[in-house]
Amino acid sequence: MADLLLNVDFAPSERPKKKETGNRKHQSFLRRRRALERRGVLRQKQLPATPPPARGGQKKPGPGGKRGKRPGATGREKPSSIQAKPCPGAKGPVAAAAQAAALPQNGSKGPGPPSKPKPPARGAAKGNQKPPAFPCQPSKLVAIDCEMVGTGPGGRTSDLARCSIVSYGGDVMYDQYIRPAAPIVDYRTRWSGIRRHHMVNAVPFGKAQREILRILSGKIVVGHAIYNDFKALKYFHPKALTRDTSKIPLLNRKGGFPENAAISLKRLTKELLHKDIQVGKSGHSSVEDARATMELYKVVEAEWEQHLMLNPEQE
Repeated sequence: MADLLLNVDFAPSERPKKKETGNRKHQSFLRRRRALERRGVLRQKQLPATPPPARGGQKKPGPGGKRGKRPGATGREKPSSIQAKPCPGAKGPVAAAAQAAALPQNGSKGPGPPSKPKPPARGAAKGNQKPPAFPCQPSKLVAIDCEMVGTGPGGRTSDLARCSIVSYGGDVMYDQYIRPAAPIVDYRTRWSGIRRHHMVNAVPFGKAQREILRILSGKIVVGHAIYNDFKALKYFHPKALTRDTSKIPLLNRKGGFPENAAISLKRLTKELLHKDIQVGKSGHSSVEDARATMELYKVVEAEWEQHLMLNPEQE
């Protein structure tokens, strides 16, 4: 039996190329289309459009998604009012850009009625001044009066020899005779009421000064020509906490005196309080004078404190 020989070729046979039909423009279009299909660009655009979600977070494909549309061709699209929102926890420049785009413009705070403008702060029209808080707390008010004697050459130097401090109600908080560091040349008894025997058990000036300043600390101190008292104490109280009844124009006006004149404590007390003080030849009483000073302050307390709050430079 004769052998049968078969010559089988397993190599894939090439398909005959399909003859391209059409003119040159059509053939060029087909080549570009096949190239885009290989890249997956044209195939992605030919996918059917998915229905939009309920919240409208995605846009419908535009006219460029239609089959047969030339790649690269663009048309006018209406601006969308829907703003992109970044996913929760997204980070990076893309998320930052999305957050910036989601912020409302022109300083608005999102949907809803516009917020009402805040009213101006109280006192803003007057330099942010606080409203006057008067009358002052009685526990913060004290009145002081001092009596001096003469030391040094000819007794011309005034040194402290007695100091009295009373409360808002007139109670005595401090009343001591004080021995100056320098020898006393003139007791000035006619005005001060100080005599030699008062200095026997007098408190040394240094100790008395510490006790007095401890009482005055943080208090509103009332006095008549109070600069002289502070000078004798070798101390100056804060101006904002000092009330000098000899420099209150309102007090002079109520007593019928010129506003800018320095009227004595005796005359003011007589006209406004109808009391007589500093009478006789025994000298002044610092307790009596301190009480009279506090009573004069009370006459104009509310009006004067309000005036000082509105005009702090005149304290």
